[in-house]
Amino acid sequence: MSDRSVTHATFFIERTYDATPARVFAAWADPAAKARWSGCHEDWLGVPDFRVGGREQGRGGPPGGPVYANDTHYLDIVPDQRIVYAYGFEADDVRISVSLVTVEFKADGPRTRMIFTEQGAYLDGHETPENREHGTRIGLDQIEIELRRSAS
Repeated sequence: MSDRSVTHATFFIERTYDATPARVFAAWADPAAKARWSGCHEDWLGVPDFRVGGREQGRGGPPGGPVYANDTHYLDIVPDQRIVYAYGFEADDVRISVSLVTVEFKADGPRTRMIFTEQGAYLDGHETPENREHGTRIGLDQIEIELRRSAS
């Protein structure tokens, strides 16, 4: 049996968007909008069942690289205010992490301050908190592009 390990870590990412909480929340809730900003790879497959108790699964990866998969369960949704979900992440059918995520949307005048908190368990050295945070930051940057696109 190989050595097993777990690294626990929490990271926070704040973004301020030039849009109302309703519009930023919609970027998460609308399947087409979410697909445009959140897919890690062009072949990422997954359609969210965005409701409490709903599930979202995705699978894809770079050409010739590992195949990544996620299995997300929505635990709490308060429109325009909060989303809480848990997900497991795999690379080539090996579980690399499990996480609990809270996304908060707070009005800041005509803008929205979004607070993303991920509490993760990174398994057996297959993934690091720093790598996950880096990838998450890239995805959250894409929301700004989606909001500009949906405003025009």
